[in-house]
Order: sequence, then structure tokens, then C-alpha cells
Amino acid sequence: MAELRKEDLWIMADKLRNNMDSAEYKHVCLGLIFLKYISDSFVKAYAEISQDEYADPEDKDEYTAKNVFWVPQEARWDNIVARAKTPEIGQVIDNAMYTIEKENPSLRGVLPKDFARASLDKTALGELVDLLANIEIGNDPNKDTLGTVYEYFLGKFARAEGKLGGEFYTPRSVVELIVNMIEPHDGRVYDPCCGSGGMFVQSEKFVKDRQGRIDGQLAIYGQESNYNTWRLCKMNLAIRGIDANLGQQNADSFHNDQHKNLKADYIMANPPFNISDWGGERLIDDPRWGKYGIPPAGNANYAWILHMLYHLAPSGTAGFVLANGSLSSSTISEYTIRKNLIEDDKIDCIVTLPGGLFSTTSIPVCLWFITRNKLKNGHRDRHGEILFIDARNMETEPLEDSRTQLKLTDKTIDDITSIYHAFRNHEKKATKADGTEITYEDKQGFWKVATLEEVRAKDYNLTPASYIGVAPISEDNEPFEEAMDRLTKQLSKIIKESTELDEVIRKQLEYIGWKI
Repeated sequence: MAELRKEDLWIMADKLRNNMDSAEYKHVCLGLIFLKYISDSFVKAYAEISQDEYADPEDKDEYTAKNVFWVPQEARWDNIVARAKTPEIGQVIDNAMYTIEKENPSLRGVLPKDFARASLDKTALGELVDLLANIEIGNDPNKDTLGTVYEYFLGKFARAEGKLGGEFYTPRSVVELIVNMIEPHDGRVYDPCCGSGGMFVQSEKFVKDRQGRIDGQLAIYGQESNYNTWRLCKMNLAIRGIDANLGQQNADSFHNDQHKNLKADYIMANPPFNISDWGGERLIDDPRWGKYGIPPAGNANYAWILHMLYHLAPSGTAGFVLANGSLSSSTISEYTIRKNLIEDDKIDCIVTLPGGLFSTTSIPVCLWFITRNKLKNGHRDRHGEILFIDARNMETEPLEDSRTQLKLTDKTIDDITSIYHAFRNHEKKATKADGTEITYEDKQGFWKVATLEEVRAKDYNLTPASYIGVAPISEDNEPFEEAMDRLTKQLSKIIKESTELDEVIRKQLEYIGWKI
């Protein structure tokens, strides 16, 4: 079967857009990819069952035993492809979605069912069906074709939607860093604002990369307030074969906690930043705030921190993304909570990240790592200490298919992870993934272990730069001619990209009637 690049799929999917906004056609594309996945998985299982003379390939129970979705005859991909060039293709796909939901209770209310709408170009839809027919999705257990395509599309849609895209997608390199630092390998994993499920997908990969199996090792719990994003997450996890408890419905974690009694071993999250209308005035006496203080009604950042701390198991660890302002905010309520968290020794590590990692916000961001018990699973007693890492100037590289967005390099992820693990385990040196060693001692301008007394002296400011200082300036030994050659090549590339972007803008303006 022909090899098809995910970039080609995106170009074809973009033909569907016409007058639809990104948030709308996102569900069309991802829903169709999901339909292709479950059909391919069903066909593979059908062939295996057919080889057993005592099994009936049309018996639904056979597929339940294999943890494969049952796909009725009329919903199978070959039936959809056969009608791809007909005007009724939208209705055919809608009927397939309805039928699959009816036969598979875990998918009810999840799949998109509006392909027959008049505004959706049926010719382009049929072309996308034909294009998807050229790749096999879900048949090779060693090649996560569908998962790769699905994640690629999520990232593209997030960038296309700008700020709103951040509601369902966290950049992969940031997710990978959090997961590698926390190392979820056995126990309960929780994300109270799980978006499309990126933290869970990366946790599964972490376990599998270490010859583990996610079944029976990780119990996944999540919650998402946005209905459409909750549906995306259900599909994303189903594609990966990840069994998760996402609550009975989409719901607000603050006001309709779907996992009230959960105590998780690992919590990973990217909460929405600086939300002002989170309804805090209705939760003054909430038990989640405990002895730390009441979060301000005008900003949910510290409510998220306390919500996650409340749901941590006695030896649990949480890692999450917040705006840098959370590290030093001086409002009375946030200052009080931060002080109490520090005095209660719940802050384990703070990392400030480089800029440009998020397409959805220009706000500088950081990672918090908090724990119930700093002596955990054989790790050293690190009471009264906080590791500060300033990664703002660490290595990044351009994100594929983006002119402006960056991602953390593997080296940066490995460096940050290694120094955290060395701190946690009190190793003088730690061996990184590439075989090199990293020294545990403080490194000016990059990381430092601060004592509680030092943090008190800084009036409970958690900004790493306040403790780490400035990195030594290295002498530039690059010859002038080589530097000029390198810089002029970079400038030439920037000018070329700028010219190309100008032409795209000109064509888009001309398309809507404004010629320049």
C-alpha cells in the first residue's frame, strides 16, 4: 500500500475548510481519521478470527474479547470508499458514526456526526476519503501511523486556532519533559484539565519505551470541561488503546469534580493560564484549599495548584505548566498560599522554560513540581530544599511546519531531566540518555539547590533567576569571516521566508477582494 505523508493529508484536509473556521473542520478531519482507524483495526481482527474454525467473525463478542471496536457492515471503510464520489457521502459517514456509537457504548456521544451539512464540500470530503484509503492505520502494532497523524493534526489545528488551540493541545516537547521528569511507571495518573490527552499518550510511551505494558501498570484518570475537547480526548485515547476514566461527562474540575475521592500517584497538567471567571467566590469553604489559604476569585492559577495537591497520594508527585507570574505574584492570597506551600515543604522543583514553545500564548511559562513527601520510593530526604532550573537560554530548535514556534531539543530535555533526577536521588553525577555525565553541583546561571532559609530571605519568591545568577559569558572564538558567512546565510534565509510570507498574505487579501 502506498506510503502517504501526513503533510499530504493536511493539505487535502485543508481543502475542506472553505468558509469553516479551524475549530469546526478540526472535528471533521479527526473524526474521519478515527473512523478509518477503527475500521482498519476491525479488519485485522476479522482476518484473525476467520482463521479460527471455531470462531465466528461476525460475532460481536469476539471483538470485545480482543478489545477491538465492533464495526457493523454498513460502517466499514470499504463501504464508505465505494460511495466516496457520490453526493451522499456525507450522509453515509454520518450513518456510520451513528451505527458505531450504537454498537459501542464507550463511544456514545463522542463521534462527530455532521458530515452531511450543506456547507461541507462533498467533493473534497470524498477526496479525503480516497486519500485515507491509501494508508493502513492501526494494522501494524510497531508503527503508530494513526497516532502520529492524529497528533500531527492536533498540533496543526492548535496553531491554526491560536489562543483557543491551547485548550486542547500542549506542545509535545513540554509534555515529554514533564513525563520524563516525573517518570510515571506504576500507579494512578491524573490530569484535571486533560485537553486531548497528550499527557496520557506520552505516559504510555514512557512505559512502553522501558519494556513495560501500560495495561495493569497505569490507571488513567482525566477531566475536561469543554465538550468538544473531551470528545477529542476520548478518540485520541481509543486510537492508542488506552483505557481511561474521563468521568461521566465533560465537567469543570472546580465545580463538578468527577474524581472527588481520587488520590493520584502522578499528576500532570497544563491548566489554562490566569482564568479570571472560574467561580472562586462560590468555593470559599472548599476542603481542597486546606490550611494553605483561599485562592483569589480573580485568578485560578493557585486554585489549580491546590486542587492538584489535594488529589495527590501520600507519596505522589505533580508536574504542571503555569505562567511565570505565579512564581512571584504579590497579591495577598497568592503570596500567603505560596508561603504556606513552601513552609510545608511541598515545592520540589521549579523550571522556567524558553520562550516560543507555545503557539497559543506569548506569556513566559514555567513548570512546577510539587510532592506530598520528599522522601519517596527510596529517593533521598530533600526536606527544606528546592531545585531551581533556569532553562530560558537552553537549546531549542524550530518546530516542524511552523515559522515561529520552537520546541525543546532532546538534549535540553535530557539535561533538565538528568539534573532533577540527580537532585532527587542525591547523585554526584548522573548518566544522561546519550551516555554522557552531568554533575549534580550547582551551576551558575542554570540551576541551584536553595534551602528554605534562602527562599525565606527572598520573601518566598520562586523565580529561578533570583537564586541562580547570571551564566558566565563564554569567549567567542569564532573567526570574523566565518561568523559573517554564517550570519549572512541566516539573514538570506529570513529574507526569503519573509518574501514568501508577504506573497501568501497578498494572495489571501486578493482572495477576499482587497488587492495590494
